[in-house]
Amino acid sequence: MTDSLRDQLLGLGFKPAPKPAHKPKPTAHVGKGKPGHHAPRKDGKGAPPKHKPRGGEMDLGKAYAMRAEKEKAERIEAERQRQEEARLRREAREKLAAFLEGKSLNAADAEIARHFDYGGKIKRIYVTAEQLPQLNAGALGVVQLNGRYLLVTAEVLAEAGRIFAPAVALKVDPDAPATDDPYSDPQFQVPDDLVW
Repeated sequence: MTDSLRDQLLGLGFKPAPKPAHKPKPTAHVGKGKPGHHAPRKDGKGAPPKHKPRGGEMDLGKAYAMRAEKEKAERIEAERQRQEEARLRREAREKLAAFLEGKSLNAADAEIARHFDYGGKIKRIYVTAEQLPQLNAGALGVVQLNGRYLLVTAEVLAEAGRIFAPAVALKVDPDAPATDDPYSDPQFQVPDDLVW
């Protein structure tokens, strides 16, 4: 019995092992003229040169670095714009404060609370019985300055709006058409002298 194990298995009906579809890579020998190998570098180190990106391709690390640099520049620019806007707002508030000096009509004896919507919240200012109809007619208005609400004339209110528009807290337009008011229906009319 000199048959090899391979021959015995083939005799029992086993098929021979399939041959690999590709050739195994040759061992790395650096030499001149062999296909698939790089010639030694002229600097004597013997290592093949690193792969350089083909035309139009970019190194992934370089792309990430460029993107990070661009995002950083955008953040710096956004912060600069935010600081510039804050500076302009601060200057406008200071100019408004100087303009409103001595122009407030707030009365110490005012007892009537006039409520209004400002900044999405219900605010109030106290007025006298004589000031309430003028405020409701648009002859007077309210300006917000440093957390306080100042009662001013319509002319002062208009100029305050030109200096710093967000400071205008209450401006009643007497010429507004009644159709703009959702409560213009007589069934929803509220008396002018009602205090809430």
